[in-house]
Amino acid sequence: MPDQAFIATGLRYTAGGSALIKEVDLSGAPGEVIAVLGPNGAGKSTLLRLLAGDLRPDSGSIRIGDLTIDDATPVELAKVRSVMRQGGNTDIPFTALAVVEMGRYPHRNDPDASLEKDRAAIQVAMERTDTIHLAGRVFATLSGGEQTRVVMARIMAQESPVVFLDEPTTALDVAHQERVLREIRRLAADGRCVVAVFHDLNAASFYADRIVLMANGEVRAEGTPTRVLHPDLLGSVYRQPMVVQTHPTRGCPLVLTVDEDGGLSPPRSPQM
Repeated sequence: MPDQAFIATGLRYTAGGSALIKEVDLSGAPGEVIAVLGPNGAGKSTLLRLLAGDLRPDSGSIRIGDLTIDDATPVELAKVRSVMRQGGNTDIPFTALAVVEMGRYPHRNDPDASLEKDRAAIQVAMERTDTIHLAGRVFATLSGGEQTRVVMARIMAQESPVVFLDEPTTALDVAHQERVLREIRRLAADGRCVVAVFHDLNAASFYADRIVLMANGEVRAEGTPTRVLHPDLLGSVYRQPMVVQTHPTRGCPLVLTVDEDGGLSPPRSPQM
């Protein structure tokens, strides 16, 4: 793996006559968690789909490790990147265990591939996401939060060097949200590069190394949470007055919205 886990240059994507992504450059390093933030329609999910190879840009290039996406086969892509897509297939007629096992498919022809290695990776992933008790359940019968955790387990079992996550905390209760976010940090500690779309500004502040703030298909700011989570910038992008304080225990920025009466409260994601 090169110094950059992935690098995207000059990305532009147009659909229905509208430019959804406008000349975006982005790269990520092994061991880094990058949070992509922005209001609805900012281009966050579209950017993630471009980076993952699900969409082809009108212009620009994307490389993951030594692999150029345009030249990669689906199996080659699956070995270098794993993806949690927004929404996804919620009616999958497989058990939760079978879904997690799918994460091992790209490794079936590896020189050191073995059933024992696959089982170990699956076991660890399901333990860490608290999904072992769901193994025999049909995926379609699970709650939204349970499905999210099973998909996260599949991604962890896949063991790809780059991970793309679109709203990984969707439908999760507070305890499982924190658990998944800690696992995202663990992935980075293991040397993977994680790019995640968030609506929760404070989750991004607490767990990301770098924030990419988007609006209207463009990157408005990029840098550490302390640098990007500035009240004037956030107020301009989200069109909502905000106050940024220092978190009393974590020491990172804590974002609060200002209501009509001047009171403060944490920004709420669309799922809350």
